[in-house]
Amino acid sequence: MQLFRHTPIVAAAALLAVLGAGPALAGGSYDPGASDSLIKLGQTMPYSGPASAYSTIGRAEAAYFKMLNDKGGINGRKVELLSLDDAYSPSKTVEQVRRLVESDEVLAMFSILGTGPNIAVQKYLNIKKVPQLLPFSGASRWNDAAHFPWSTGSQPTYKTEGRIYAKWILANKPNAKIAVITPAEEAGRDYLAGFKEGLGEHVNQIVSEAVYETTDPTVDSQIVKFKAAGADVLFNECTPKFAAQVIKKAAELGWKPQIILPAVSNSVGSVLKPAGLENAVGIVTGAYLKDPGDPRWANDPGMQQWRSWMQAYNPGADPADIFNVSGYTFAQMMELVLRRAGDDLTRANLMKQVEALNGVEMPMLLPGIKLQMSPDQRTPIRQLQMARFNGTSWELFGDVLSE
Repeated sequence: MQLFRHTPIVAAAALLAVLGAGPALAGGSYDPGASDSLIKLGQTMPYSGPASAYSTIGRAEAAYFKMLNDKGGINGRKVELLSLDDAYSPSKTVEQVRRLVESDEVLAMFSILGTGPNIAVQKYLNIKKVPQLLPFSGASRWNDAAHFPWSTGSQPTYKTEGRIYAKWILANKPNAKIAVITPAEEAGRDYLAGFKEGLGEHVNQIVSEAVYETTDPTVDSQIVKFKAAGADVLFNECTPKFAAQVIKKAAELGWKPQIILPAVSNSVGSVLKPAGLENAVGIVTGAYLKDPGDPRWANDPGMQQWRSWMQAYNPGADPADIFNVSGYTFAQMMELVLRRAGDDLTRANLMKQVEALNGVEMPMLLPGIKLQMSPDQRTPIRQLQMARFNGTSWELFGDVLSE
């Protein structure tokens, strides 16, 4: 089990300009997990198991809260992040989340990793009226305030992303023979549904489809099947471990389709390096965060601030792994919610503050991409820009895209 406990925070000056300081109330209003001196958050992360590459996100979030706590806290309060290992197993997620809610009495859940794990606890958290904030998942079910008023999304939905990739294929390779591999879970079904919606009447250009289980040792047989089907475009919608396997196996077979990677698996450090950078040249993806390896951001204030934070608070982490940017950015979003909540640290007010994240720019979001939230729109990041891997970093091209 991995457990992080952290302490309060006053953010760096540049971020304070974005966040603003909420007015202090005479005596706070508190739900379980908050007090005059403490804000307690919970999450689960796959620190072990088949999706452990994503644990970088949890470690980055922990490091960000440590930085904030060292600077004095959010509105004078320490932030304690309880981050528990669920091994990407929904049953383990249920066990850990119940512990966090009923024993540790956290104020809210923050950035639980994975579609399956989040689904496993969504009804429970909504019945308990415990906020399920900014999960690292793009499932469309997080944007359903009518049925799940205590849940939000975070990144572009998988359906949105799938539609964008399909339209890019039709515009750039109109006669493509397409293969698609997805995980046998809701995330994969969402991606595939959006992808097919984007293809529309061209859906018959999919010549081969395959799924995999996260417990499978490899996806080699699926890639052999795709090559035999004559596919020349591959939508590699896999989690990091398997996404790297796909790229490496295609290279071993001498098969060179146009590969598309989803935003959840486009990390240079966690996916492309294990696959072999030379094998990844020309792969395209959708991005919403600044890539640390892209030289265009060398003098960008947000990137410089991120690098300073990495050196001071996350020095053992890989600077080429964009999951460190993800964790940093999600933690900044959570900080913004808590800072705006002021001394009204009730669960209902947290939801109110999340819904008000509209038109907000974040230091590591790509230019033109802003948080867009409202009471009936619970997905804060809803835009992407296409990027192509050049052997070293992702090169952005085209306009910022949305549905």
